[in-house]
Amino acid sequence: MRSDDIYELPAGLPVPEDDGAARHLRGRNLPSIALPGTKGSRVDVADLGKKERAVLYIYPRTGQPDQPSLPGWDDIPGARGCTPQSCAFRDYYAQLRGLGAEVFGISTQPTGEQREFAARVHLPYELLSDAELELARALRLPTFQVAGIILLKRLTLIVRGGIIEDVFYPVFPPDRNAAEVVRWLEANPSRVASQ
Repeated sequence: MRSDDIYELPAGLPVPEDDGAARHLRGRNLPSIALPGTKGSRVDVADLGKKERAVLYIYPRTGQPDQPSLPGWDDIPGARGCTPQSCAFRDYYAQLRGLGAEVFGISTQPTGEQREFAARVHLPYELLSDAELELARALRLPTFQVAGIILLKRLTLIVRGGIIEDVFYPVFPPDRNAAEVVRWLEANPSRVASQ
């Protein structure tokens, strides 16, 4: 396997440790912030999880086949794996919907880059752009910086009624996160799950 293959995780990636940067999130209300989405509209984050549960997987940035990774990308714990994680949520999407949850991906990449990625890997759900770091600041999401770019650390939020019900952090390996979320939803059925 080529080390620059964005669809696969190379062996030997450094494992992120829990630095406590997401401990404050469980039980928090989502703020009313409208983020641009890949389906052409703005989505108010506060509305997510109001009708049914929402799974928000937050990731640093997806790779592009014709672009090199950022410097030292594979050496940053938790950085690599956004494409495999997104594809796993795509592959588990029907099961997640059957468990009464909608899925959204969130990164700081511009909507245009997200739209190209969503089309390329055929995502059935929407990606939201926090390019202005509004959500990151409001929720005090964990971030890191590389090559002068501020990126979100990988975490997944389970939201119900506009409140963060549970948090997966750190997420590793990222390609197994969707299956972990499915198991969590099966173990914690929602009263608002689809009939």
